[in-house]
This record gives sequence, C-alpha cells and structure tokens, in this order.
Amino acid sequence: MTSTDTPTDTSTGARADAPTGSRAAEGTRPTARPAGYALLRRGRASFLVHRRSLAVTAALATALAAAVVAALSLGETATAPAEVVKVLLGLPSPDELVVGTLRLPRLVVGVLVGAALGVAGGLIQTVARNPLASPEIIGVTHGAAAVTVGAMTFGLTAHALLPWLSVAGGVLAAALIYVFAWRRGIQAARFVLVGLGFSIALRSVTQLFMTKGDFLAAQQAQVWMTGSLNGRGWEQAEPLGWALLLLLPAVLWCARAQRDAALDDDTATALGVRLGRTRLGLTATGVALASVATGAAGPVDFVALLSPQIARRLTRTAQIPLLATALLGAFTVTLGDLLARRMFAPVELPVGVLTAAIGAPYLIWLIARSRTGGRA
Repeated sequence: MTSTDTPTDTSTGARADAPTGSRAAEGTRPTARPAGYALLRRGRASFLVHRRSLAVTAALATALAAAVVAALSLGETATAPAEVVKVLLGLPSPDELVVGTLRLPRLVVGVLVGAALGVAGGLIQTVARNPLASPEIIGVTHGAAAVTVGAMTFGLTAHALLPWLSVAGGVLAAALIYVFAWRRGIQAARFVLVGLGFSIALRSVTQLFMTKGDFLAAQQAQVWMTGSLNGRGWEQAEPLGWALLLLLPAVLWCARAQRDAALDDDTATALGVRLGRTRLGLTATGVALASVATGAAGPVDFVALLSPQIARRLTRTAQIPLLATALLGAFTVTLGDLLARRMFAPVELPVGVLTAAIGAPYLIWLIARSRTGGRA
C-alpha cells in the first residue's frame, strides 16, 4: 500500500522526500539557513557566515592596506610603494630609515587608535540604542581630556604617565555618567542626556585648566585636544598595543553579548538574560577602549560616531559589526592623517581637525533624520 502523503518543508514550502539509502541510515536532514548566509563546514563543526558582511570586511581590509601603503609612501620624500612593502615584510631596503623609523610608528598609533575608537563607539551605541551616542558625545573622551590637560597645564608632562591619566579620567567620567543615569536600569535616552550634560561640563573644566596654566603648556594641550598624531612614536604605540591586546577577550565577548543587549527588558527577563550586567560589560569595554585611544593621540572626534553606523549600513546587519567597524575606524584615521599632512603641506594639521570637519555634517544629518522620523 502506497502513501500519497509526503512531508513538506514549512520553511521553504518545498516537498521534502523521505530519506533513502545512506542518508536514511545516517539520519541526516536538509539544513535550512537564513537568506544571505553561507554555511561553512569544517569537520563536525559548521558556521553561518553573513555573505555581505564578509564581502564588506574584505573590501575594508583592502582599502586599509592601500591607505597604509599610501601613508608610508607619501611625505616630504616620496617612497616607492614597492620599497614600503619591503620594509613592512622585513626585507632590506634603502628607505628603512624614512619608512620604518620615521613614518611607521605614527601609522601604527593611528591604526590602533582608529580601530579602538570605532569599536568603542559601536559598543556604546549598542548600549544606548542611539546612533548619536559615542565616547565624545557622552563625555568619556572629555573626561580623559580634562584630567590630561589639567596635568599638562600644571607642569606634569611625562609621556609615560599622561596616557594612564587619560584612562583614569575617561573611566571616572563614565562611572559618574553611569551612576547618574541609573534608575532601576539604564534607559537609553537618559544615558545620552546625562552624558551630554557631563560632556559640556567637562569641556568647560578643560578650558578653565588651559586659562589658569602655563602659556606654553596650554598651547601643547590645545594641540593635544584636537587629536593629533604629530610626534607619536613607539613609546605611544607599544603600551597602546598591549592595552588593546589585553582587552581583546572582552571585545570577543562583546561581539556575542551585543545580541542580548539589543533585547528589551521584558524579553531579556523572560529568557533569563542578565541585561544589567551585559550592558555594564559592554559599556566598561567601550570606555576602556576609548580612554586608551584618547591617551595615545588625544580626543580624535567623530571616528567613534561615524564608523559603527557606516559599517552597519554597509553590511545591513541588525547589530553593529565590530570587525568591520574596527577596520573602518582604522581606515578613517589613517586616511585622515594622510590628508591632514599633505593637503596644506608643509603645514601639518592635526588629524582631529579633518575628522571633525567630516563628522560634524554627519552628526547634523543624523539629528535631522531622527527628527523627521527617518531610520537612524
């Protein structure tokens, strides 16, 4: 007796034949996957990979590599890209002094700062659920700047100590913002508004320090406040690299915890997610990244604001893609520093001037779009 009822795959609407032969013996089933994802298998493990995110990440990595070669090639003395590649690969080159000693340390600081600020902005925007939230908007970088500028204007200018003071200032500012924004949990709107208030207050404190301190030290602090890679070397790159390496496990955890942080309070409670701890962990990691980046190069504005939202729009993902965001932040700072060095040569502008010139119109566009009901 033959049955005419054949099982149907409800996810695709296609008729699924009953397993036969070896497939029936193994008990395998057709694997369904979301649209836009590719299934990668390696042994017994399988992974879902978002195709567009993979393509965007590869494109951003290529663009960053091209910007790195261009930044190391262009300067008062032009260097052939082939010689730059030789230096990067550790091969003998007559341009080792110019590329490896003079330009490479500054470039490494810029790449690390850009990546750290990009990821920091992505994490803080995830917690705040607001594309306008970023370390410089909510006052974290201004807290780092206030402590650092206060130390500089009153004679404490040791290069080894200033980055740590910057980290302490950023962490202290973030702690105060978190305490004042806490009302039985963190509400996104309250978090941003409290941060804006602290940002304005801390900026005023910074200006007060500059008017009361030594004139020459105040001038140095003014350059530092704009976000600059001038004079940056291995003494800034090495501690920054170690700090980011120590924070890498936390960043990897954040990449998974983002999905929990996107849940509303009722859904998170029903699923047993400790949303308060998750948001605190994301915020702490973002603050630490922003603070160490600010300590190395000063507050390079708008990189943390721009990178996460542009990366999310390029990849079209629900959560902010942290790897693409890091690459975009590194690319923005690298290209921005190159343009700041060469556009008005022989005068070198701080990279923060150029990123602010790009970021300010973008911020205005975001505000106008949110007021007209557009998707931020």
